[in-house]
Amino acid sequence: MALRIVIDLLIAIGLFFALAGTKGIIKMPDTFCRMQASTCISTLGVLCTAIGAVLYAILIMGSIGTAIKVGLIALLILLTNPIGSHSIAKGAYKAGIRPEKEMSVDDYGRDFE
Repeated sequence: MALRIVIDLLIAIGLFFALAGTKGIIKMPDTFCRMQASTCISTLGVLCTAIGAVLYAILIMGSIGTAIKVGLIALLILLTNPIGSHSIAKGAYKAGIRPEKEMSVDDYGRDFE
């Protein structure tokens, strides 16, 4: 019974982070802030949900195969989400999209000069 509460709590935490990321995408002022909200918070939400799903698959369902698949999906999201976000940010910067506030350090500009 206590194990099921922990699993449900992890999934609820994942849901909370996913909803917070969605609200961040809607509320943030520019492209780069929106990408930060969508990448960091959604990655955290997926990882919490995946940990809950792995625990559920192993301890309640007894399915190691399902747990491995969910773990691999979480690992791929953990590896590809930051890389994809960085690539999109560089592409947006190269296309001429700039943050609302002036940057004190312009690392992307240095890369394209």
